[in-house]
Amino acid sequence: MTDPSPDILINREISWLHFNERVLQEAIDSSTPLIERIKFLGIFSNNRDEFFRVRVGTLRRMLNITGNEFKINFDPAKILREIDKIVNEQEKIFTRVYSEIVRELAGEDIYLIDENQLTEEQGRFVHSFFNQNVRPLLFPIMINNINVSTSLVDSSLYLLVDMKRKDDSLEENQALIRVPTDAVNRFVILPKEGKKEFIILLDDVCRYCLSDIFSFFGYDTFYAYTIKFTRDAELDIDNDISKSFLELLSESVKQRKKGLPVRFVYEDKLPQRLLKKLIKKLKISEKDNLRSGGRYHNFKDFMSFPRVGPTHLYYPLMPPLPHADLPLNSSIFEILRKKDIMLHFPYQSFQYIIDLLREASIDPKVVAIKMTFYRVAKDSIVMNALINAARNHKTVTVFMELQARFDEEANIYWTNRLQEEGVQVIQTIPGFKVHAKLILIKRLEEGKEIGYANISTGNYNESTARVYADDSFLTANQEITRDVDNVFKLMDSRFKPPEFRHLIVSPFDTRKEFIRLINNEIKNKKAGKEAWILIKLNSLVDDKLINRLYDASQAGVGIKIIVRGICVLIPGLPGISENIEAFSIVDKFLEHSRIYIFCNDDKPLYYIASSDWMQRNLDHRIEVACPIVDTHIQEELMNMIQIQLKDYCKARIISARQPNRYRRDTTRKKIRAQFEIYEYFERLVTDKGGSIN
Repeated sequence: MTDPSPDILINREISWLHFNERVLQEAIDSSTPLIERIKFLGIFSNNRDEFFRVRVGTLRRMLNITGNEFKINFDPAKILREIDKIVNEQEKIFTRVYSEIVRELAGEDIYLIDENQLTEEQGRFVHSFFNQNVRPLLFPIMINNINVSTSLVDSSLYLLVDMKRKDDSLEENQALIRVPTDAVNRFVILPKEGKKEFIILLDDVCRYCLSDIFSFFGYDTFYAYTIKFTRDAELDIDNDISKSFLELLSESVKQRKKGLPVRFVYEDKLPQRLLKKLIKKLKISEKDNLRSGGRYHNFKDFMSFPRVGPTHLYYPLMPPLPHADLPLNSSIFEILRKKDIMLHFPYQSFQYIIDLLREASIDPKVVAIKMTFYRVAKDSIVMNALINAARNHKTVTVFMELQARFDEEANIYWTNRLQEEGVQVIQTIPGFKVHAKLILIKRLEEGKEIGYANISTGNYNESTARVYADDSFLTANQEITRDVDNVFKLMDSRFKPPEFRHLIVSPFDTRKEFIRLINNEIKNKKAGKEAWILIKLNSLVDDKLINRLYDASQAGVGIKIIVRGICVLIPGLPGISENIEAFSIVDKFLEHSRIYIFCNDDKPLYYIASSDWMQRNLDHRIEVACPIVDTHIQEELMNMIQIQLKDYCKARIISARQPNRYRRDTTRKKIRAQFEIYEYFERLVTDKGGSIN
């Protein structure tokens, strides 16, 4: 079979919108606790903003390229029209759901009110709050002084203020104020009235206090309308050889905030005369995706909705569990000398990774620590553990991926901080991102250097580890640790590829090795042997791997795919993919792990990986897939996958015609996989005589 034609693939951008619809479904679902529903609206909005900044920005650039500079099998203009149609439909649902949630919150004595609903006492509170906390941060821009589109900062919330005087003695004027949500919480909690709780948004606080800002101009009537820019997030890095890559990237990140507009959203009550004046001043064209909407934008802030109301409005608490094989106050090195360990976040505690680094930082036998970083927590305990190791005279080497999109500023900060403390920071490899999640610790034992390694599917970020479902492998297997060391040598030697005996490493072998494993299943099936493939990942896009999966399906190999996000493969096509089943789980935790299992003639092969099956992961990033040979860990992984395969609560079927249809079977027990997996790990602890607390 040749490469798949567009007719048997879902367009990548459309598939992503299907994924974000699954997030929106969680806000719609009445079984989702009420406050969690409003947070899912925030996640949906944040995802959509990023989609416009990255994917729509890319499609717009494609429209401006002529000739044969790139080859694509779709029409960017057509896809942009389809995106616009889907986004508009989703926005209608979003608006309806938000109104429903606000009404239901009122039923719980939680009131989201605007500036027109304030009582006299609440008004005094708001005025006081505004003058103490907000007014010093406001710096209005008069509309007549604006002459370029770079005047507005990407994804920031603005109020367009229309100023008038009732007696018409002054000519009307307009100004923009940036709502300072980066410095003040978007949600202002007002004094309670009995059991009733009241919340007003910061933008409405500003609306209520407009006279405090502008009355000295002589105006007495004010109207305010919300607007927001979304800009192209692509970084343009120049080639000035006199500057370091760190300097170039720092400058480029600053410029991103003034990138080309890809979307301009404005409140639907904004008068046309003001809209025309504004877009003329900001030099916005029709192709910049102008869209009217409701009064509130930047719903991403709702991801941090304040904790108010009773506990039933939230998910039940699921505190991280201890690992049955890692007793408190024990040496992790000592345990790893006896057996491999797999941690499963957030079901189990990320604290074990911090404990490992802390132990390494003070252990006199440890001589070196090496680690990769892609996304780092703002106040990173992990980083502080490495700094402590350097202060204790360990040789600490860090690869910090400076090009992790939207985390560049945090990564630049930590790069400078580490270098100040004497940590060796490996420079970015031009043209490649390092997405592998690796720790290597070298320890002198009986005169020999022994390696200990951690290979993870997720970032070393203690914040996201509370909500991202990832698998993290700890081992003292010296064959694996030598391969991990070779990955670091690969980065430090400016991309001179060493040999890897066990790890599968992108951009060298990943596609080739997984195609070989798929081909092996095809061969076994044709020989009359059992053959199946289980795949769990975030995105499935690579056409060559999809091509082989289609071939495997046609050979009769049973394939089950759990995919959180983009999936351009279409399951169930007669004669093409009828032996493939694919579905997605969106729930309390964000499914982030990558697990690949192959039947291998009833001797299953297990891998965990940092990479999805996308061209960028296979060809333009350093990624690692690690074989798992410990039978107990294999059993854990298989049990987790089997639980997810039986999810009939939060699983949606991947389909081209009916995307996001819930997986339902009234004859089966309604299993909610994430909650079932938590209970599974609880049982593992108690079965081994451990304590949950």
